[in-house]
Amino acid sequence: MSTAFDDPNVAAAFDDPNVAAVFDDPNVAAVFDDYPEDVKARLLRLRALILETAARTEGVGVLEETLKWGQPSYLTPGTKSGSTIRIDQLKSADGRYAMFFHCQTTLADTFRELYPGEFRIERNRAIVFDTDDAIPEEALRHCIALALTYHLNKHRKHL
Repeated sequence: MSTAFDDPNVAAAFDDPNVAAVFDDPNVAAVFDDYPEDVKARLLRLRALILETAARTEGVGVLEETLKWGQPSYLTPGTKSGSTIRIDQLKSADGRYAMFFHCQTTLADTFRELYPGEFRIERNRAIVFDTDDAIPEEALRHCIALALTYHLNKHRKHL
């Protein structure tokens, strides 16, 4: 079974903040370039966490980075193991950004149950951050892993 380590961008991403700025798709790079600097830095960190988590999570395979609804999106097309993750700034609020999940999954409810009070979860679709928030990275990595393996594990209660 292939892993995300097969992707050279992912394999190089560990502990190197500059790697988070390497893109295969120029359209995705252009979207990141258009963000305000404070939001861009935070979204690049979320991107790195997604890439790192995918590389370390069994069953995910190679991650595809693309645009969906104009937002950077992360899919598992080879294994179909996961639910799409999207990241973007919130248009309605300066200095806020989010990690979005498919609204017809149970992911948001699972995150609320596993990490009560840890995240600001918007309805059944997003974890929302302010640019001055500290990101609880270990908890967020777990949430990312749950999303990237959602179709492998959706019949289990939690991992």
